[in-house]
Amino acid sequence: MNGISLKLLRYVSLAEGISFLVLLYAAIYEKRILGNEEAIQIPGMIHGVLFVLFCFLLLHVWIDRRWSFKKAAIAFVCSLLPFAPFYLERKLKQEELGLLE
Repeated sequence: MNGISLKLLRYVSLAEGISFLVLLYAAIYEKRILGNEEAIQIPGMIHGVLFVLFCFLLLHVWIDRRWSFKKAAIAFVCSLLPFAPFYLERKLKQEELGLLE
């Protein structure tokens, strides 16, 4: 289950990062500049579901792979910053391939 959960965390991290950028676009451009008040409803819901799924998967991988608190905390912080999930996905792929411990 180790490899599958890490791979799933990678994919969800990537999807969550993309959804975060789409949500930022909708909130800044569509809602604030164009005045479309309903622009963030769907992207917000999708991002929220992906974020919760990411948190559950992160908890599972943290316990399953016996990550340190620092490593899990860095992964969580990466989910809060706009482009950091792409960095995290690359690091998780390196770990999955055995290039990192």
